[in-house]
Amino acid sequence: MKVKTKTWQLQFTPSFPCFYRRLSAFIGSFLICATAHAQPTQELPEPASGLTAKQTATAKHYMVAAAHPLAVEAGLAILARGGAAVDAAVAVQMVLNLVEPQSSGIGGGAFLLHFDALKKSTLAYDGREVAPMSVTPQLFQGDDGKPMRFADAVLSGRAVGVPGVLRALEAAHAAHGKLPWAALFQTAIRLAEQGYPLSARTMQQASGSTSREILKNNPATRDMFFNADGNPKAVGTAVKNTALANVFRRIAKEGADAFYQGDIARNIAAAVAAHPRPGALTEADLKAYRTRISAPLCGGYRQHRVCGMPMPS
Repeated sequence: MKVKTKTWQLQFTPSFPCFYRRLSAFIGSFLICATAHAQPTQELPEPASGLTAKQTATAKHYMVAAAHPLAVEAGLAILARGGAAVDAAVAVQMVLNLVEPQSSGIGGGAFLLHFDALKKSTLAYDGREVAPMSVTPQLFQGDDGKPMRFADAVLSGRAVGVPGVLRALEAAHAAHGKLPWAALFQTAIRLAEQGYPLSARTMQQASGSTSREILKNNPATRDMFFNADGNPKAVGTAVKNTALANVFRRIAKEGADAFYQGDIARNIAAAVAAHPRPGALTEADLKAYRTRISAPLCGGYRQHRVCGMPMPS
């Protein structure tokens, strides 16, 4: 996402593509993602769904760009209230988690660049997922010592990394935000409770052969994406996600600690451990996660100074 005014600019890039695991009905559409280095195949983590023609947009004071119009509206509303770019980024990410759970959310990672025009300074916030502390080089090897099949590795607890989105957003908000943290979750909570339309992109992903099997085995996701006869719901069907609204409400009130410690963290770790191909993620991994803040990687291009995320981007 890019937001710009006369005094500050922010670029927010959710880390992706990555591989997604739905964990439990308790956390609704919240997802964990991590990259699985397994035997390559022709299978893609998230196939393309076509192009949609868009008109060029311009603005004099600020702009929000995101993967879903409801997320854009959430960010614009925050800026209209006098919020900073980071405030808008938080609101946008929470709505994206709700409306495009197949590829964006608090269970994943993010890279965030923040530019302060008044101070002429740029900071890089590394909220990328990290491997659990007990992971070994044999993580994606089978009992026979050979690389696991791509699908077997991805669709397992082994592909779950320690998520960093919330820690990165919380750190950036503490340093650069203007509006209260709790205020940034209200649009996502309202949409989750009152309903939002299923997008074509989401339903294309949910209807795939692999995704369909996974989602139908979870009562919460089965009811969200499929009709009683087992067929996918029509694009535009209004659905609710009260479980995710409850999680958002707790994070809004208690901060990111509500996610990284306590019963939510316990449920995440238990779901990973309970998988037929269990992963290594533990409560201790979640509690220990820290955002890394550093200088960006910058260089000259013609008359410009161009900055981006440093390693490990």
